[in-house]
Amino acid sequence: MRTPAPLLSRLQNALGSLSARLLVAFLLPTLLFLALTGTTVYGLARGILEDELGTSLSAIAAATASQVSGERMLTIEPGDDTSGTRTWRNLVRLLTELREASGVRRVYVVDTQGRVRADVGGELPLPVGTEVPELARDRRELSRVFSGQRAASQVLFQGSDGQLYKTGYAPVRRDGEVVGAVAVEGSAAFFGPLSRLSRSFAAASAVALGVLGLVAIFTARGLARPLRRLMDSALRIGRGDLTTPVPPEPTREIGVLARELEVMRGALESRDRQLKLMLAGVAHEVRNPIGGISLFSGLLAEDLAAGAHAEASGHVARIQREVEYLQRIVEDFLAFAREQPLSRAPVAAPDLLQEASGLLAADAAHKEVTVEVEAEPAVLEADGSLLTAALVNLVKNAVQASPRGGRVRVTGRSHGGDYTIRVEDQGSGVPEPERERIFEPFFTTREKGTGLGLPLSRKIARAHGGDLRLITAPGATAFELTLPVGVPR
Repeated sequence: MRTPAPLLSRLQNALGSLSARLLVAFLLPTLLFLALTGTTVYGLARGILEDELGTSLSAIAAATASQVSGERMLTIEPGDDTSGTRTWRNLVRLLTELREASGVRRVYVVDTQGRVRADVGGELPLPVGTEVPELARDRRELSRVFSGQRAASQVLFQGSDGQLYKTGYAPVRRDGEVVGAVAVEGSAAFFGPLSRLSRSFAAASAVALGVLGLVAIFTARGLARPLRRLMDSALRIGRGDLTTPVPPEPTREIGVLARELEVMRGALESRDRQLKLMLAGVAHEVRNPIGGISLFSGLLAEDLAAGAHAEASGHVARIQREVEYLQRIVEDFLAFAREQPLSRAPVAAPDLLQEASGLLAADAAHKEVTVEVEAEPAVLEADGSLLTAALVNLVKNAVQASPRGGRVRVTGRSHGGDYTIRVEDQGSGVPEPERERIFEPFFTTREKGTGLGLPLSRKIARAHGGDLRLITAPGATAFELTLPVGVPR
């Protein structure tokens, strides 16, 4: 027998890709989870901190705007910063104090046209009357401010120092009318720690992925080793080595595979051993009738040549008997070797016993043996023809083993979920040395026996989920055929 090459190729490919598959199974979901979690957390944290910074800057701007006189702000004209008028100096001093107190980067005041009236803390303070270019990006926010609301820019911008900044706005009023706005620029310094946290998270994720990768590799190796041992066992069985047991495996699932493979090996070994015994038995049994046929055919030819027709007819009869015996050997061999599917149907146990015993009525009468049948009612889900053949073998052996005038008892009893058929004779019993071999194919103590009756009967019983065993004692021999009542599961 050979293990199919595609199957072995699939086994080897499966073992070869097991590590890669486990790596993907371990790492890909984890990588996706970490990436999704990290991105989501980072985005949420950044959004929350941006909103908090915008709210804080717009509050500072509102506090500053509440101290700025809109009427005086409007009196500041271009050139006041150069001449240093009192109104401009007072406004700059106010903005400087508030800037230092709040720790913001820059504070400036503009009119509704976007022209600077005072600028404190910028990299290069804009002169009075100059339009602030940064306001172009915050038009939407300024429109809300000039309508009387506070606002913060939605876009972070980068300063010359490489840091990110955000601007908060609040309206400046004169007699309840908005005449300008205070702008406060603050640093988004939290992005430094947040970026460091993101890098730390990425580093920790990389370490976790590395650890999971090692776990996947060691797990794959732990699985691959027993699978490779199973593959080696399958290869040995495929090469015809049916004697080396399949080693057990501690892992539960792989252990089940190992046990099933060992059961398969044992079944193949048993079948191979039976096949060899059968071949040897057939060769031995066939040799005798062939020798007899050869002998008597030679004698037949001589008698025919000599004109001795009476003696020739006797030789023909002997040749016919040898041919019948040879045919019976072949039929028994085929019946035992062939795997016959069961055709289950309801079978009444008493009718089964009566039919099998009735088929041996002529043989029993010839030996003056009485066959008694006593069966309790029961219905078996079984193949009636095969069970009849098995019982005929048992009853025939009992009749042949009984002394002239003896008695054979065939009984059927229900016990629990089983039905036991017992065939008992009053023969001399089975000698101790022969009891261990009585169910071996071709083992027989009779001159014209094939030695396949009992093995075939046991095979039929086991095919039905039952068994056949020998019970012997001085002066009595019994065979018990046990069958399950109903269809075995």
